[in-house]
Amino acid sequence: MEGTADGGGEQAPEAQLRRRLGRADLRAVPESRHDLRQLLRNWGRPGQSETAELLATELVTNALVHTDRAAVLTATVGPRGLRVEVRDFVNHEPRPRVPDTDDGTHGRGLVLVESLADAWGIRAHGVGKAVWFELDADAA
Repeated sequence: MEGTADGGGEQAPEAQLRRRLGRADLRAVPESRHDLRQLLRNWGRPGQSETAELLATELVTNALVHTDRAAVLTATVGPRGLRVEVRDFVNHEPRPRVPDTDDGTHGRGLVLVESLADAWGIRAHGVGKAVWFELDADAA
């Protein structure tokens, strides 16, 4: 996969992680986080890769817990930043909700994504959807 042109007229390559997540396989959550950490080991400002790991963890967990289906994680690092996408195969569109204080840690995932990502969204596919976020390379 090629990136945007750099100052010398050559294409800057993009680094990419693509991982299939098995149906309801919650072991994929820490494994995906580890793989993303490796991809981002030399990327971004201090704390940025940790934010990316947190947000990716939320998307992976949501896909596996709320769909009971397989999913695909894709993370791409390019000159402009990072894009992480988790595609699942259920058409139900998630919505951020105000977490219930009596509900432990449930309900905070998309609220975190919404507040910490530079951009995020949901894209419908023929079967299922992709929930994605972006972090700018130069964001502080």
